Amino acid sequence: MAQARGNTRQRIQNVALELFAEQGYEKTSLREIAERLDVTKAALYYHFKTKEDILVGIFQDLTRPMDELIAWAREQPHTLETKREVLRRYQVALLAAAPLFRFMQDNQAAVRDLSVGLTFKERMLELNDLLQDPDSPMTSKVRCVSALFTLHAGTFFMMHNHFEGDPEDKEKAVLEVALDLIEQAQKGH
Repeated sequence: MAQARGNTRQRIQNVALELFAEQGYEKTSLREIAERLDVTKAALYYHFKTKEDILVGIFQDLTRPMDELIAWAREQPHTLETKREVLRRYQVALLAAAPLFRFMQDNQAAVRDLSVGLTFKERMLELNDLLQDPDSPMTSKVRCVSALFTLHAGTFFMMHNHFEGDPEDKEKAVLEVALDLIEQAQKGH
């Protein structure tokens, strides 16, 4: 039963995100979400009381991999291989969260008012701290920050088809550049 409830909850979040993307967060009603799902408003209320509850649930589900990555990285030795793995896992988390980031970009006012725990900015700062070596020169620090932003910006820039090519090739290229930056940062000591 818990599995079925989880699937319904996920379906609600997926449909809500589709509608939010189509017509904006503010213009989407719970009634429209229920209609698209072909369920009663009461059935929807069983899982979520408000649109904000739905959005908070989406945010938590899609950012959980980032939080898990941060927790994992804190427990690892501060080595180049750990830093490489942080970047690999971060790219996977970013790709999974792409619908959320698209929504956040299109609905900045709605997102600003949400209370969703750690903000994306705080997660980025935490990941950057995990990649940095405190005694490294400034150019190495900039390379570490640039590796994260390469994944972040590169992933979404590539997704919007600004470059022709296979999506998997694009993902590999973005990761390769980020890994090059982190390796150069390491050599900068």
